[in-house]
Amino acid sequence: MFFQKRAGRSARYDRRVRNAEAAGSNPARSTLTPAHPDFEETLNVVLNLKKNGLAEDTIERYGRRIRFLSKSTYLKNPEMVKNFISSQKTSNANKEALTNAYDHYVKFYGLTWIKPFYHKEESIPNVPTTEQVNSIISFFKLKYATIFSVLRDTGLRPIELYRLTLKNIDLEKGIIYPKTAKNGAGRTLAIPSQTLAMLKNYIAKHEIGQTERLTPNRRRLCDIWVHGRNATAIKLQQPELTKIRLYDLRHYYATMLYAKTKDILLVKQQLGHIRIEHTLIYTHLINFKTDEYISRTVQLGTPTTLKEMCELAEAGFTKFTEGYQIFKKNK
Repeated sequence: MFFQKRAGRSARYDRRVRNAEAAGSNPARSTLTPAHPDFEETLNVVLNLKKNGLAEDTIERYGRRIRFLSKSTYLKNPEMVKNFISSQKTSNANKEALTNAYDHYVKFYGLTWIKPFYHKEESIPNVPTTEQVNSIISFFKLKYATIFSVLRDTGLRPIELYRLTLKNIDLEKGIIYPKTAKNGAGRTLAIPSQTLAMLKNYIAKHEIGQTERLTPNRRRLCDIWVHGRNATAIKLQQPELTKIRLYDLRHYYATMLYAKTKDILLVKQQLGHIRIEHTLIYTHLINFKTDEYISRTVQLGTPTTLKEMCELAEAGFTKFTEGYQIFKKNK
């Protein structure tokens, strides 16, 4: 029931946003009923973010955090907001997220403040086992079993999957051409045959059109995952399953890909990362006990030669030839 209620609140907020957009500059046309005193002020910030071209998911997160602050403190007083954020018993990453969201409110209404800085704690991704992932996915029927299988087998971010339509998928070749989030690099992702068969069945059963989205929004999808995950944990009497987030399917994909190929640049490419530092974390999650080597070559005289050589060096490769640029490192 929790995920249904939460999704309902999100849907009601989305309807208020659409009503406000339809009303435009004419208040008489709006059917909006404020949920709390600062609702309209918060909504103005959200609509401004949309005008500035921010992604839908990013706008939703900023709006949700500003609404949280508005219910807990006085938004017109930056010092009060700053003290409230610093007093929260949460991670620095969450405090930074609240600070960044409120900063949009400050700028929109011409307020002044000294934006606090929160240093993020480095954390190792949680990588579930294949058995754990599959046991959770098996809880769901065709629709969500398909959706979560695609995430498991492609490493897509939930928001990237939400943005997909059939125009982004070649069902004959089993290839996905996602719109990479976070300004990441473009990529193509192969769908394993079993998952592709599930996807085709799902599309045919629900008669999904070329321009229709394949999944609910990211927040709704997370709630559904949590519901199935928790139910599976109770059924199997495995409380450790409750620690597996939907996003951990991406970590699972990256770790398994690196374990199979030992190619960190391939992992970087398939995840759509811009910086290799974000990918290197997956090399620390697997313990290789052999002294075998893997090799990579760099094509000389191309615009990306220097960049590729730098990335290989950062990934732990060392050059051991003159002539052809061949690098190697321990597996």
